[in-house]
Amino acid sequence: MPDFSENSAKSMIRRFAVAPMIDWTDSRCRVFHRLLSRRALLYTEMITTGAVIHGDRDRLLGFDVSEHPVALQLGGSDPRDLASSARIGEQYGYDEINLNVGCPSDRVQDGRFGACLMAEPELVADCVAAMKQAVSVPVTVKCRIGIDDQDPEQALDRLAQATVAAGVDALIVHARKAWLQGLSPKQNRDIPPLDYDRVYRLKAALPNLPIVINGGITSIAEAKAHLAHVDGVMLGRAAYQEPWRLLAVDPELFGEAAPHPNMKAALAALEPYIAAQLARGLRLHAITRHLVGAFQAVPGARAFRRRLAEQGVKPEAGIEVLREAVALVADHADPVAA
Repeated sequence: MPDFSENSAKSMIRRFAVAPMIDWTDSRCRVFHRLLSRRALLYTEMITTGAVIHGDRDRLLGFDVSEHPVALQLGGSDPRDLASSARIGEQYGYDEINLNVGCPSDRVQDGRFGACLMAEPELVADCVAAMKQAVSVPVTVKCRIGIDDQDPEQALDRLAQATVAAGVDALIVHARKAWLQGLSPKQNRDIPPLDYDRVYRLKAALPNLPIVINGGITSIAEAKAHLAHVDGVMLGRAAYQEPWRLLAVDPELFGEAAPHPNMKAALAALEPYIAAQLARGLRLHAITRHLVGAFQAVPGARAFRRRLAEQGVKPEAGIEVLREAVALVADHADPVAA
């Protein structure tokens, strides 16, 4: 078994991550999140190997230099295509290549990738081995604890053992099963019960492999508690819907000051990026849709959201719309980011 403990930097960078989420974690979202945490590892949306190989790469893979460290998540099951896509991702500058073995959507299943690969650990291992041969950056896998009627003890162990033998650099485990028949992707985020202890047991069995836990975690305080058992925590919907929580990541999890003292300062720092994107023809809403949850349960938060919803979507909307919305929020009104 490889000795992962020799690279402490890899372990530290995995201490906190924002999950890859389709239609959410695009480059504009990641630039915003980076202003809230220097340390968080950010992920792209899942991008299929077919899109990487045959699609508009600059549009799909391009990102702002400020986003580092940033990982590319791939969807696919053909080792050669994954190797080619990983190589392209590394050439674009991504710091990590991640394989999606957790998405339960019908479209993903039809393409023989995502969570259905939990049933084929040997194929996942072949994919990891091919990507490891193709790139020098870390190759990781994001998976579930099992699917359908699988026993999570056996299913997760089989996948972990196979990928470790193939050289995987870390496993990110969503701590619930995926039900591929009978539940929608939305239901799969909530209905199967969470089993954090199963992920803890995996870490105990593989002490030298970085293990990151994901699923149902709603606060930095919860993340801190999980870090007593695993190497890292990945926050999904809470990070996106309540981005103010990310201001606590660097102070609470890394002992460092946040990049900006409060959300208003972070949004002011975002303005040059917004101006540059608007000059390139991007509409304001493409950015402000990620900012809606910036303020919560503070004076003016509802007015902030309303202004963005009503004015930010207009074709002619400019940066003044965001400034006007921010001005509606009381000064020093940030919620406690925990």
